[in-house]
Amino acid sequence: MSAADTTTAEVPPTRQSPPPPPAGGPGAKRARGGRRFGASATPWLLLAPCLLVLALVMGYPLVRLVTLSFQKFGQSQLWGFQPAESVGFGNFSGVLADGEFWQVVVRTIVFAAGCVIFTMVIGMLIALLLQRVSGWVKTLVNIALVASWGMPVIVATTVFKWLFDADYGILNAVLSRLPGVELIGHNWFASGPQGLAVIMLLVVWGAVPFVVITLSAGLTQVPAELEEAARLDGAGAWGVFRYVTLPILKPVIVMLTTLSVIWDMGVFPQVFVMRNGHPEAEFQLLTTYSYDRAFVVNDYGQGSAIALITVLLLLGVVAVYMRQMLKIGEVE
Repeated sequence: MSAADTTTAEVPPTRQSPPPPPAGGPGAKRARGGRRFGASATPWLLLAPCLLVLALVMGYPLVRLVTLSFQKFGQSQLWGFQPAESVGFGNFSGVLADGEFWQVVVRTIVFAAGCVIFTMVIGMLIALLLQRVSGWVKTLVNIALVASWGMPVIVATTVFKWLFDADYGILNAVLSRLPGVELIGHNWFASGPQGLAVIMLLVVWGAVPFVVITLSAGLTQVPAELEEAARLDGAGAWGVFRYVTLPILKPVIVMLTTLSVIWDMGVFPQVFVMRNGHPEAEFQLLTTYSYDRAFVVNDYGQGSAIALITVLLLLGVVAVYMRQMLKIGEVE
């Protein structure tokens, strides 16, 4: 074959890909729909294992709790001698008509409010203090906070029982060394307010580390330039905190306050162990009151009704939290 024949040889035409479907065609719509479905389904697929575990762990107890709250269920029904009898809202009406229940509700709200206020104030003060100390001091404080936070509740409660013991408590001995103070043999649990104050101190002691660590992380997000600009404008320490630091930390504070309310409304082991498994009437909170109704009085129906009312109260707290977070999101 000559060079001329080579140069004039015909080259086979290349295969062209089919043109893409028009933007408004059915193929494009199917593609967009598939991508939209995949994007919306991915979060649920990732959450599925967690939701399954929650359903297995909490689903049956919650359903059983609701069922028992509408039944007459005592020792006879527990051992199978008699069938459970539906009483409608009888358990709830009996609980709500009981004056002792409302005393317990007020006591629980006051106790939880005191715990939350002291926890947030002390936690904020310590977090602000940690911003102004050297690195090794901050490390030592964080180690102490994590150690106290990781201590089991039963162990911490036992330690506090020894500290405030009437006969062998170290606190009475130390305070009695102060001029004009004589607390040897003083029983801190002789009255409800004093005893609940000790339990409140125990709850705050266990909750402060989490608040301090979380607020310390939030304080790292406060721009130093804004604080410096506020000082140049004549703002003092309180002004910088109120108008610069506090607004930036508001989402974190709302979250911590909501969690603290939920945790402090559900305090049980501290009261139960402090009072040796038999809390007196002036020490009863909603959790211990529900336990006593169910397992001491053996009225599982009313105990479940009290527990369900407590859950509804906590759901109200969660609803307020969600509303505040939505407001913060709209402002941002």
